Amino acid sequence: MAYSIDLSGRVAFITGASSGLGAQFARTLSGAGAAVVLASRRLDKLKELRAEIEGEGGDAHVTELDVTDPDSIKSAVAHAETEVGSIDILINNSGVSTTQRIQDVSEDDFDFMFNTNVKGAFFVAQEVGKRMLARARGAAPGTFTGGRIVNIASTAGLRVLPQIGVYCMSKAAVVQMTRAMALEWGKFGINVNAICPGYIDTEINHRHWQTEQGRKLMQMLPRKRVGQVKDLDALLVMLCSNESHFINGAVITADDGFSA
Repeated sequence: MAYSIDLSGRVAFITGASSGLGAQFARTLSGAGAAVVLASRRLDKLKELRAEIEGEGGDAHVTELDVTDPDSIKSAVAHAETEVGSIDILINNSGVSTTQRIQDVSEDDFDFMFNTNVKGAFFVAQEVGKRMLARARGAAPGTFTGGRIVNIASTAGLRVLPQIGVYCMSKAAVVQMTRAMALEWGKFGINVNAICPGYIDTEINHRHWQTEQGRKLMQMLPRKRVGQVKDLDALLVMLCSNESHFINGAVITADDGFSA
């Protein structure tokens, strides 16, 4: 007997949707039936992705978002709910990194990563979470509301890796943020979970895997390969579904065994 998950009627808000994992998450959730709201600073890229999704018969919308600006967060979420409806699913995906030794990290470098990866992720989740909470509290008896929040952390939040120490610290904070939100919001039907991807081949790092340094790193991985963006599809859809109602506060690695 075939098993399928249908997200029809759900609205998903995806941050960092202009490229890489965020763009793939949007395609995947649209393919599962959700209306998707594409959010990032690069409107041109978002519009290209919207056209692609609409060309496949999906329902996609665009909103400008800078997660380091609290006013931008509030405006983007409000715009999304005005245009599409209440947000049922948040994919909290925005993230940045630098590569440098700990002793070379400047205050600007530190703020660059923590303002996006931690502060930005927190206040995006908070803004969406407040609206989910308000709906849950105002619902008629017996009516299910709630929601699904998926924070994109990293294997680096569980295992320290060289020359990206501050990034590792920031993603470890996202892991604890996930657990804290799950603890407080679970009783309202809001499930908060985290995915910790390992090394994934995206347009941002694709050239690196062709270099000598990239090939050496790949040889150190358990199965001497990096993941593809589609490798997270099944996990993502499961965490966004109603069927995942018993999964809350989970931190799930998807790294081909790298952190085992």
